[in-house]
Amino acid sequence: MTKKSPIRRLIFTVYVIVLIPVTIIVLGSLLSAGDWRTASRESVGIAPDPATTIDAVIQVYAARAYNWRGIFGVHSWIATKREGADHYKVHQVIGWRIRGGLPAVVSAPDIPDRQWFGKPPVLLANIRGPQAETLIDDIEAAVESYPYKDEYRVWPGPNSNTFTAYVARQVPGMELELPVTAIGKDYLANDDLLEPAPSGTGYQVSLFGLLGLLAAKEEGIEINILGLNFGVDPEDMALKLPLIGSIGLGSKEEKASDD
Repeated sequence: MTKKSPIRRLIFTVYVIVLIPVTIIVLGSLLSAGDWRTASRESVGIAPDPATTIDAVIQVYAARAYNWRGIFGVHSWIATKREGADHYKVHQVIGWRIRGGLPAVVSAPDIPDRQWFGKPPVLLANIRGPQAETLIDDIEAAVESYPYKDEYRVWPGPNSNTFTAYVARQVPGMELELPVTAIGKDYLANDDLLEPAPSGTGYQVSLFGLLGLLAAKEEGIEINILGLNFGVDPEDMALKLPLIGSIGLGSKEEKASDD
């Protein structure tokens, strides 16, 4: 029995680690895509009930985008609840609003942990209590200052992930790490080439979201090529791949959803 060459073993390993999961994701996204008018927008039960939760709450979610877009990336949004409030306010960018002559940015009372048209969300950040109450003012100010209220491009941005990343950069206390599947997060505002990472724990350089490098304690190292990110996260011992996300001992998305 002949031994496989190192090159053949490498090809086989890449196939197992990358191509099989990608195939599953692609087929799953295509097969599950239905009519957006009947797709579920129900809560998945992650967010604390505002009727029984006095504390202030900040949560950030991401879910696979609708239809074919979900093959490539996620849609992200921010939910806030002030201390004593009986409802959440959800802050997000919705691209199709522009076609109707409306601003892309929506900041209104809503269910924080809705499915995104049939795709269940993952919890990325969960801040509660006095820290959350302090940060909500800063979040609302950042939402108001977002420079692309009337612009939207699926790729490379500005889009929903550009918005969430922008708010996080303005409010470093959120310490938000967005997944590599959040295409558009590397589109820096006002054509800047250097900005803090969304987590506020490092920096990134980016050329219009098409080419760049990020190095930060939370995110690790990410290389952006044409809006697709590859990287490693030493803190989580995870490999980051486009389309798939993080592969390792436990991504921060998974940890946050377990809190």
